[in-house]
Amino acid sequence: MDSSTGRPVFSLQGKNLKLNEKSDIEPHLSALRAGRETVVEVRLSGNTLGVGPSEALAEVLKELKNLEDINIADIFTGRLLSEIPPALTHILEALVTLPKLHTINLSDNAFGLNTQAPLVAFLSAHTPLRKLILNNNGLGPRAGKLIAEALTKLAAKKEEARKAGQDVPNLEAIVCGRNRLENGSMAAWTQAFAAHSGVKEVKMTQNGIRPEGIEILLRQGLKHATGLQVLDLEDNTFTLRGATALADVVLDWHHITDLGVNDCLLGKPGAVLLAKALQKGSKTLETLRLAFNDVDLRGLNELQLAIVADESPLPKLKRIELNGNRFSEDENAVAAIREYLLERVGGAEGHEPVMDDLEDMDEESSEEDEEPEGEPAEEDEDDEDKEDLVEQKAEKAVKDAEKAEDEPVPAQNDKTVDDLTARLEGTAISSTS
Repeated sequence: MDSSTGRPVFSLQGKNLKLNEKSDIEPHLSALRAGRETVVEVRLSGNTLGVGPSEALAEVLKELKNLEDINIADIFTGRLLSEIPPALTHILEALVTLPKLHTINLSDNAFGLNTQAPLVAFLSAHTPLRKLILNNNGLGPRAGKLIAEALTKLAAKKEEARKAGQDVPNLEAIVCGRNRLENGSMAAWTQAFAAHSGVKEVKMTQNGIRPEGIEILLRQGLKHATGLQVLDLEDNTFTLRGATALADVVLDWHHITDLGVNDCLLGKPGAVLLAKALQKGSKTLETLRLAFNDVDLRGLNELQLAIVADESPLPKLKRIELNGNRFSEDENAVAAIREYLLERVGGAEGHEPVMDDLEDMDEESSEEDEEPEGEPAEEDEDDEDKEDLVEQKAEKAVKDAEKAEDEPVPAQNDKTVDDLTARLEGTAISSTS
């Protein structure tokens, strides 16, 4: 029992257990068996499970028909590459039978191209899924593409189940950060988000996605997620191209509360475009994260216009992050924004300040070229040539990574995925429980 929530929870979290044989895990499973009728959450992260213990665990998991949430992050540390697919298969074949399991955390496990097959099969089949957490799994663009394609198949399977009269939830949250998804997987992710248009939370931080990948992700994928509430794309590369796409789609998200693009290189003109878009009004936005984006004084002033007004275009905004940009923390607009937001939240900072500390500002000198008034200029030809060169190098890096990932993959990999998918579909939920 979790004392903070009152939920029936089984936890071995953070015990650093090294479970190599079935006999190693057996003493820990008795409590799980005893709670098979009541347990709604299982936490196993921070241990390491071999194939035998995973099989024994799976036999018990199958009995947890009220299980809603499982955390199996970081459960294969130190395991051989050959151990992970069969161990994961045992666990996921059990989980796919559970009618109430809606949240799964698989972070910090190695699911590169060699080991993705069981996960792809599960994600293609588990219709109750509402929240998927995949952080730091070493996917790369090839495995990332396969994961996205599996989610697209899941959308079709959910729709089939609804037509058959089952009560099937939307996939509401996808957290997939630090996975080197890069541009090479963005077309597949675009299709996945277009298929799961009911998604409410998307976090895809630190994935090495470059401007053209960001553009299609936003324009062709996330644009369809009109119920989106949280979007965090921190530490990917936008430039003017990605920033223009964001400015064009941001007002389509009528329920957005948290927009995170810290460290995304929006650039001076890109920040202006986004600020001008926000001046048209977002009635739900509460947190805007724009740190480390080359926002200059003009961009800051445009943000002030979007925030500080008798009838503010952003009437619910309570926090803005601006550290690491190109203006002085002593600018009048900084004080105006901070004071306005502080008044909005009742005159006192809460657990989260209305503005982050501006400790890493990079002030522009008066000698630096100034942008002319009016709309931000397009990037000049030299800048475009440089960006094209960088993007060509990035594409080459994607191809090199794909080639490297291809080498150790067994020839029967596709057949393995197909076989696993067929097995999981055979054991997946066929009716509402």
